[in-house]
Order: sequence, then C-alpha cells, then structure tokens
Amino acid sequence: MIAVNVRPAAEVSLLRLYALRALFLLIAVGEGIQIWPAILHQAKPWDFWHGVGMSFLGALTALSLLGVRYPVRMLPLMMFEFTWKLIWALAVWLPFWLTHGTDADVTENAFPILLGVVLVPLVLPWGYIWRSYVTASADRWK
Repeated sequence: MIAVNVRPAAEVSLLRLYALRALFLLIAVGEGIQIWPAILHQAKPWDFWHGVGMSFLGALTALSLLGVRYPVRMLPLMMFEFTWKLIWALAVWLPFWLTHGTDADVTENAFPILLGVVLVPLVLPWGYIWRSYVTASADRWK
C-alpha cells in the first residue's frame, strides 16, 4: 500500500473552508449554467480556440463541484483559476484598457474574470499554500 502524504484540513480555518466552498460553488454553478448548455447544445461547430476555451471552462466547472466537498484537496484548481485569470488580466485586458481599445469580447468577459482576480486571492489560504507547496519537501523522484 502506498502512503499518501495529505496535510489535514485542520490547518485551514473553518471560516476559510466555507469561503473556499462558496467560491467553488460559485464557479461550478455560476459559470456552469452558462458553459454547459453551450457545450451540450452548440448550434454550429466551434473553431479551435473557442472549443479549447469551452472545454477548459467545462472541466473547471465540473471539477469545482469536487472543490465544494474537498476544498483543501482541490486547492491546486483554485490556484490555477487565479493564475489563468491574472495572466488574462495582464496580457489581454490591461493592454486593451491602456490603449482604450477594448472590443466586445474583452468587455463582455472582463468583469467576471477581473472579479476572480480580486476574490480568489482573498479566499486562498496563503499560509497553508506556502507551507504545503513552497517550503514542504518535494515528493520523491524514484
């Protein structure tokens, strides 16, 4: 039997666990009610990048349901959520905004993505992340 080194959820406050659960639920339901009907009932085939984006968001919303039950185990998904939104904000939205040239797609997506850039870091248990992912011993290589 292989032992799995999982840090106990007791290291994260109960308030933080509920905040994480609420955010996972917001992603799963709030975004899922837009994404899944589009995935299941697409009117025409998508182009490559639209299909990639919809597949990514579908996976994110589905896996966020696991985050409601296991918020600490699913922290990497929330860290990924913050990271992609931050990259989008810096690489896509900010240049458009600085040149006053936002188009309809950027404008439509800016609020929910930028909201994630603000909310997710408020909810993430940064001390736990630091101890568990940065300063903890790495998994063995062989």
